Amino acid sequence: MSSVTLNEAQLVALVEGYFSAVDRKDVEGTLTCFAADAQFAIANHGVFYEGREIEIRGMFDRLHERYAKVWHGNFSHTVDVAAQRIASRFRVENITHEGEKLVKNNCNFFELKDGLFKAVYVYMAGENSLR
Repeated sequence: MSSVTLNEAQLVALVEGYFSAVDRKDVEGTLTCFAADAQFAIANHGVFYEGREIEIRGMFDRLHERYAKVWHGNFSHTVDVAAQRIASRFRVENITHEGEKLVKNNCNFFELKDGLFKAVYVYMAGENSLR
C-alpha cells in the first residue's frame, strides 16, 4: 500500500478547502479532510477530541449550532512538505444568532498521514468556540 504525499500547493489547498467547508457548515465535507482516527486538540484550552465520526463530528455540529455564521480567512501558511505538516495563522469571524460579530486570530498546526489530517492542534484567541 503506497502512502500519499502532498506537495506544498496541495497542503495549502487542503487546509483552505477544510476551512471553506467549515464556513459553509458542510460537516460531511469538513470530515473528509480527517483520518478516521484523527485527533483534534484546542491546546490552549485543554480540550481534546479523538475520532472523526463521533467526537470531531460532534464538535463541528455544536459549532454550527452555536453560530449563525463562521468565516476563516486572511491565511498565512508555513509548510513542511517532507514532514507533511502545515501551520496556518488566520482570522476568524463568528456571528452569533443575535448578530454579534466575534473576531479572533488563531493558529492551527496540521499533521497529515496519507493526505488526511491525523492531528490538528488549535491555538485560539479568547473564548473556546469549539467546545
